[in-house]
Amino acid sequence: MTLEPLVHAPLAVQAHVATVVPAFLLGAVFLSLMVTTAVIALFIHRQMPGSPVLGMSPTHLFVPFVLFATWRALDGALKRDIKQHQRWVVGMFVGALVINGLNNVFFLPGITRDVFFGR
Repeated sequence: MTLEPLVHAPLAVQAHVATVVPAFLLGAVFLSLMVTTAVIALFIHRQMPGSPVLGMSPTHLFVPFVLFATWRALDGALKRDIKQHQRWVVGMFVGALVINGLNNVFFLPGITRDVFFGR
């Protein structure tokens, strides 16, 4: 592998490559952080100790969703199916971050709500 063709390419091509590489890395970091957060969430049980499902709260419903969505997003990216990749990444962002975040801030008692509104 050599960067020689890229060095002699037009400026527009060089700029394109310079923006694609960070975007790819940012996507990889995003998916890695989402999976890490989902797995760590499985170890948080003190919010609902009386829950019939091993002390887990409604927030834990997003764990399998994040893991499945990550798999489907990666599958779409590897198959170069941009629509599939985009749908799953946007769905994961909206579902796991926006909806779950609003749920934790406004509706579920716990640390997240306490951070925003105090005890």
